[in-house]
Amino acid sequence: MANAVANPVLQLAGIRKSYGSGETESEILHGIDLRLERGEFAALIGPSGSGKSTLLNLIGLLDRPSGGQLFIDGEETGRLDDTGLTRLRGRRIGFVFQHHNLIPAFTAEENVAMPLLVAQGRPDTGMFVKAGKLLDQVGLADRKKYLANRLSGGQQQRVAIARALAMSPSLVLADEPTGNLDTHSADDVFALMREVNVQLKTTFLIVTHDPRLAHRCDRIIELIDGTIVADQPYPP
Repeated sequence: MANAVANPVLQLAGIRKSYGSGETESEILHGIDLRLERGEFAALIGPSGSGKSTLLNLIGLLDRPSGGQLFIDGEETGRLDDTGLTRLRGRRIGFVFQHHNLIPAFTAEENVAMPLLVAQGRPDTGMFVKAGKLLDQVGLADRKKYLANRLSGGQQQRVAIARALAMSPSLVLADEPTGNLDTHSADDVFALMREVNVQLKTTFLIVTHDPRLAHRCDRIIELIDGTIVADQPYPP
């Protein structure tokens, strides 16, 4: 008996996004079709104002499209209410931002455990054990009990990556994850994301303005004026 074909981690079909209404309506995204399979490591590039942030917000279920369909692990998100979207986002999608958004007064371990605490509603030993293992994995075994504001920028971003992996998501969205780092730290953070991608088969979509980093991804998707104008493996 043949194995069933797995659903893509992400699928967009004719996604549109408009703001305003009537004569003031402005369409930002114009019928986006996109598919990411499990284990892909893709870059999303494009000039400022091209719609990258809007697209990322839709994929991250932080906003709803005006038209089209968006699937996460085969689940059509347009049918979900806000509670359902929040639940799906928390369990299937991890986020890494340019500004790491850690809680300064919490330890690295507490920051990583936060998504687990939100999902479960109460703390337990297991979530801190998992947080500790994730910090081991990102090379911060000796920094677990450090307050976030005592860590370097590169270390804070490593904590943010560990936090993004806390719920074992299918998809990690990284929005300019190295934008605030020096070249050495940026290379380390990028290498870490790549290591996670290879070892765990986690799908990554990385928004970057840095062509040097984009060219280290397996696929480059270029967005201009709300339309995908190029989508090809790299090197082509």
